[in-house]
Amino acid sequence: MTYHPKSEFMQVMMARGFLADCTDYQGLDEALYQGVVPAYIGFDATAKSLHVGSLIQIMMLRWLQKTGHKPITLMGGGTTKVGDPSFRADERPLLTAEQIDDNIEGIKKVFAKYIDYDTEAPNKALMLNNDEWLDGLNYLEFLRDIGRHFSVNRMLSFESVKSRLDREQSLSFLEFNYMILQAYDFLELNRRYGCLLQMGGSDQWGNIVNGIDLTRRVIDHEVYGLTSPLLTTSDGKKMGKSADGAVWLNADMRSPYEFWQFWRNTTDADVGRFLKLYTELPIEECDRLGALQGSEINDAKIVLANEVTTLCHGAEAAKAAEATAREVFEKGGVGDDLPTVELSLADLGDGVSIVQLFVKSGLAKSGKDAKRLIAEHGAKLNDEELSDAGLMVDAAALAAPIKLSAGKKRHALVKLAE
Repeated sequence: MTYHPKSEFMQVMMARGFLADCTDYQGLDEALYQGVVPAYIGFDATAKSLHVGSLIQIMMLRWLQKTGHKPITLMGGGTTKVGDPSFRADERPLLTAEQIDDNIEGIKKVFAKYIDYDTEAPNKALMLNNDEWLDGLNYLEFLRDIGRHFSVNRMLSFESVKSRLDREQSLSFLEFNYMILQAYDFLELNRRYGCLLQMGGSDQWGNIVNGIDLTRRVIDHEVYGLTSPLLTTSDGKKMGKSADGAVWLNADMRSPYEFWQFWRNTTDADVGRFLKLYTELPIEECDRLGALQGSEINDAKIVLANEVTTLCHGAEAAKAAEATAREVFEKGGVGDDLPTVELSLADLGDGVSIVQLFVKSGLAKSGKDAKRLIAEHGAKLNDEELSDAGLMVDAAALAAPIKLSAGKKRHALVKLAE
């Protein structure tokens, strides 16, 4: 890609590795260079929090505002009722309106940390919900005014849908409507707020192109699309997942310490790339840290973990997480910030099995998983290898907090509730 952008936003996107594709590099760059560009990314409310897989999009909106433009965070209150079929093998479970509203409330907490919705400047961010215009649509009118602009042949040719059909997996008519609704979002945002750009992961390319075509056909306005790469780690894993499930961005679903630890455990080969995408450190510093070798790369990982955790959970949480990690790993002690299970005397009764404690603490997904961990010598109790899966823990054993470990990097505390 040899295009040399004039606008600061496009320069940042290209230099830091955010850019996978764009519908019109020059046209978008000119618009960004000439004035404030409103741009949006949509987030469906399928859970109470977004996870690390969405962080690249959140950082794009943050950079958009930092370079003088107007981010629009679009909550998919309407589209979540349908469910995005892109690159999925099966239909998403349908959520009730109440579940969707609850999820949106949880997700909003994350954005408040990255984006300024209160500034009085022209680039003040907007938080919108597409339920506002989708919920009251008249079906026949919508089919006549909007549906007629869509070719089913073309919709079937998009990779996100085609891959599902090629595998002969069912695609419901409900899901098939998703891309029409997402296209309609772009049209509405352009009409209402002058929105010129839709951004998203590269799996959203087909949906974004549909929105651009629809906006041109219905109101003859020039709008743009820009996608980010779908990130995998250097060992091929999907970004946002770890051994023990999704890496959520909300502190009540993933503790700041566990979040910090996820970044501290980054593979050596990913450090430089992740510093560029997930922190605001200068590019030269990201390159310098990413090029460190041997034990020095661990210092770079601590910088990465501290910077990302500071953005997501605040400087205090990052500092506490680093202190806990040092306590646990370097001194073999028990840190204050470890995930903690508190048990009352009533919970304990005559005793709780060690297997249950591994499950309650999140170190094992099930009793079977905990037993396997113990059998494979991966479980520790107070830093001593645990060999007895039948061990019972009673109140006397919890006179002082006990430390559970799964492998070398995952730990939790169990203590009596005060």
